Amino acid sequence: LTSYHVPQGVGDIVMIQSDHTGAVDILSAELETADLLGEQRRAQPPPLAAPTMWTTEKMKEFKAKMGKEKNGRMVVKRGEVVTVRVPTHPDGKCICWEFATDDYDIGFGVYFDWTTVTSTAITVQVSESSDEEDEDEDEEIEGLSPVGDVERGSKSYLRNRYGEVMPVYRRNSHREVQAGSHEYPGEGIYLLKFDNSYSLLRNKTLFFHVYYTS
Repeated sequence: LTSYHVPQGVGDIVMIQSDHTGAVDILSAELETADLLGEQRRAQPPPLAAPTMWTTEKMKEFKAKMGKEKNGRMVVKRGEVVTVRVPTHPDGKCICWEFATDDYDIGFGVYFDWTTVTSTAITVQVSESSDEEDEDEDEEIEGLSPVGDVERGSKSYLRNRYGEVMPVYRRNSHREVQAGSHEYPGEGIYLLKFDNSYSLLRNKTLFFHVYYTS
């Protein structure tokens, strides 16, 4: 570094070295900090509106209907978190969901991933906890922020590109069909989390339906 001129004056110095060429740029922290913070603020996604929520008592009818659907029923095993990833659809303006369980409640929450949609296919991801699921993402872990979870059953940290539509809480889905909707805030992927990480003994049979409206 002796061949580089070090700026004189008060303040810290930032040195950035290229992994490819080995070249080093020396910057004045006083000059760069404001710009870097400005970029970080602009990178923050806007806040999301609250969803519309309701319940229905037609448990038998709903379970019978979903039981006949190819992907309308699944088992969320003890200690697991199932995330249903639902991309925004170009023909839709709103996402809607309905779900119910047999015998016992389950945790449920909705998040939004501000990312470019390359496919409208709905996918399902299973993990042993919310922490483990987030570690599988290859995004950087800067700006972590904790979100609400199922009676401290697990701890989830979502990155800057994620927004919280509704935190994970236990729902009485074994007594009433839980339903809701949310207007698209833009292009991205909804993450519907069914959290059974707090249960050490019981698997949960889940009946669910997700769709969009225009």
